[in-house]
Amino acid sequence: MAERLAARDHGALAELYDRFAPFVYALAQRVSRDRHGAEDVTQEVFLGLWQKPGRFDPDLGSLRAWLGTLTHRTAVTWVRRQVAAHRRENGASSVSTADDVADIALSNVTADQTREVVAGLPESQREVVELAYFDHMTYRQVAKQIGVPEGTAKSRLRRALQSLSGVPGLS
Repeated sequence: MAERLAARDHGALAELYDRFAPFVYALAQRVSRDRHGAEDVTQEVFLGLWQKPGRFDPDLGSLRAWLGTLTHRTAVTWVRRQVAAHRRENGASSVSTADDVADIALSNVTADQTREVVAGLPESQREVVELAYFDHMTYRQVAKQIGVPEGTAKSRLRRALQSLSGVPGLS
């Protein structure tokens, strides 16, 4: 698919849009809590995919997980822009306090560490964690998505969480 996008195959983009747009839109709406914001974010995510298809690396995870991460980041940026615009309109300062910056930095470090630890899980466990926590699916939805019984999805998720519980900073 990446080759087709790089070759500017409009059909490839249409296929990906049909497959992933509902997921991207739903996640964007959850983050932005705004229908128009979700539409803007969805458009920006797919435009970015079209303009720079090489940014996705299948060795690092699934396209769905990558789109989820990109959508979340784009939606957070959209929300921040809205907050800054609101502050400008109301005459409030848009400069963050040192505590805000420290909280953001700590959050980013924790997210990076979490991604690294999750990447080290066995494939079957990593897949259920990504779907359950990064894509906000229930274990039933995870089971359906990967085509396994619900009990299997639950046990994989339980084993993954047990593995993660021993990691310093994540437990």
